[in-house]
Amino acid sequence: MTAILSASIVGTSILGTTRGSVGGSTFYATNPASGGTLEPTFHSASVAELDRATALAATAFPVYSRLSGKQRGAFLREIAAQLEAIAAEIIPRAVAESGLPQGRIQGELARTCNQLRFFAGIAEEGSWVDARIDLADAARQPAAKPDLRSMLRPLGPVAVFCASNFPLAFSVAGGDTASALAAGCPVLVNAHYSHPGAAEFAGLAIQRAAQECGLPEGVFSLLFSSEQEIGQRLVAHPVVCAVGFTGSRAGGLALQAIAATRAVPIPFYAEMSSVNPVFVLPGALAERGAQIAAGLHGSITLGAGQFCTNPGLLMLDSSPDADTLVQSLAGKMAATAPATMLNASIHAAYSKSVAARDDDAGVMTVATAAAASPAGCAASAALFAVSATQFLAQPHLQDEVFGPSSLVVRYEAASTSSELLHLVESLQGNLTATVHATDADLKSHADFLAMLEGKVGRIVFNGYPTGVEVCQAMVHGGPFPATSDSRSSSVGGRAIERFARPVCWQDAPQVALLEELRSENTLGIMRLVDGVRTRE
Repeated sequence: MTAILSASIVGTSILGTTRGSVGGSTFYATNPASGGTLEPTFHSASVAELDRATALAATAFPVYSRLSGKQRGAFLREIAAQLEAIAAEIIPRAVAESGLPQGRIQGELARTCNQLRFFAGIAEEGSWVDARIDLADAARQPAAKPDLRSMLRPLGPVAVFCASNFPLAFSVAGGDTASALAAGCPVLVNAHYSHPGAAEFAGLAIQRAAQECGLPEGVFSLLFSSEQEIGQRLVAHPVVCAVGFTGSRAGGLALQAIAATRAVPIPFYAEMSSVNPVFVLPGALAERGAQIAAGLHGSITLGAGQFCTNPGLLMLDSSPDADTLVQSLAGKMAATAPATMLNASIHAAYSKSVAARDDDAGVMTVATAAAASPAGCAASAALFAVSATQFLAQPHLQDEVFGPSSLVVRYEAASTSSELLHLVESLQGNLTATVHATDADLKSHADFLAMLEGKVGRIVFNGYPTGVEVCQAMVHGGPFPATSDSRSSSVGGRAIERFARPVCWQDAPQVALLEELRSENTLGIMRLVDGVRTRE
């Protein structure tokens, strides 16, 4: 077995400014392409170390939560700078631990740093707190109106669970961490066992940034564990006030149950499973079916299909144009080279799901790529097809197959309106739905579009769902089971709102108010004053 040594990481948890011990259970990262073990040995955090990290976070919260948006923004910018400074170390480590190509990891590091700076800008500008002021009116009848002022305030320490498929952008310094820190919440990260080395590099960057900015040490801690106990205890810990999670439905539901049954329940924001249906309407099929087939192939197989927005369902009518699209897509899928998956567990789950789909009643295997080598974690692309009738009769066909695979669902062209609406009605909640259509298609399918809105968090028109822009308007969420709370987004400006709650001050003297609520708007933020939005 191949061993890669690193003198920069030591394999112990980060507890504020100190490190965890080397006792307890141990584990190694594995290179999924070769199966080789990667040094160093990683040591799972003990319960005592978890308690130490949460105690530090509890102590840090009253200080960190009262810092100005500019101070929090400076912290986030310093984290980005620290990450960029270690690019030569963290990129090859993430490549080795994930099997993802270097270009993908380079892009992910850039996205992570841009995301940190994006939330820095939100914190610095300050209007996200939604300050509202209703001035007193002593003359109002039949009762005087009090002076009322409210704004969003940070919840408290937040637990963040790293995702397997994004070792940087949805991991230690990813969107959950960035948005929680921007909101004023200390963060306790539960590292993913698949990429602990990249996690430690990122954790050290955050630790250095906190020290550079003179912040209390409990503003950030990183806990290692190869088992479920530490993660479960973290969610159950009374100091933790909210959780951000990206992962499987089974894992998300198990942790959500813990969060909901605590003595004091807490919000649990989980991004779980999604099949992201794609609908190609008749006009688009006739105009550009071949182009759509090429785009779908790229989206389905991108990153070995290991994206939460991977298009796992393709809804088509039974027309000859749709037949041509399926044939073109099948040829491209069959010619796809095997691709390395993130770890052995994901690879095994994908292989099992593909085999089960091949055995499902009424499901036809349309295309399979060449078999991968039994060594490593390479997966072969697969395309399946089923009639709308069979799809509706087998709800499990909506289960996510995490990998380079998709299921074509064919409905009768003559009954487009009723059968298509029935298909949409049957869908579970998803992160995205994609619609390829002409203007004429959209005009004739208004009921379909209205129904689709209730099933997803983002509707993509004439494009492909893979790729999530980090901006103010983005919604990366959706109805259950895509997420645990469809009112939230884990990407974009709305993500910060998950880790804050509204607090109201009544008839408070100016000296008792936070700067955002004082009568003189020295910060220049947008506020709602007596029902009018203003920067005055």
